[in-house]
Amino acid sequence: MAFKVTGGERGEWAVLRVSGELDLVTSPVLRQRVHDVVAEGRHRLVLDLSEVYFCDSSGVGVLIAARRLIRSCRGRLRLILPARGVVEDSHVNRVLGALGVRRLFDVYGDVEEAVDDGTEPLSA
Repeated sequence: MAFKVTGGERGEWAVLRVSGELDLVTSPVLRQRVHDVVAEGRHRLVLDLSEVYFCDSSGVGVLIAARRLIRSCRGRLRLILPARGVVEDSHVNRVLGALGVRRLFDVYGDVEEAVDDGTEPLSA
């Protein structure tokens, strides 16, 4: 599966759907897309990583940078991890946990939950 980032909107939320491998080669593309969203004045962002099957430390770096950027704008960032993302068998979840940064992110099961301000994030 080739790396791809597609954008959309759900109410007040910008949604970026990411698929493929998030690594040293592809992470600059996601970084730029996040910057583009913020430059458009969107400060509520959902990163749908449900179709990301590999993420290395450069991908994690982009997620942390996105969090920092959104917070500097007093915005909100929410992640959607692959199916069963809070269970041990999710590669992205394992990487975030191994690096000790999983707790930094609000993680949801799907886009509908993520854009609903009444839904609590999944536990770390």
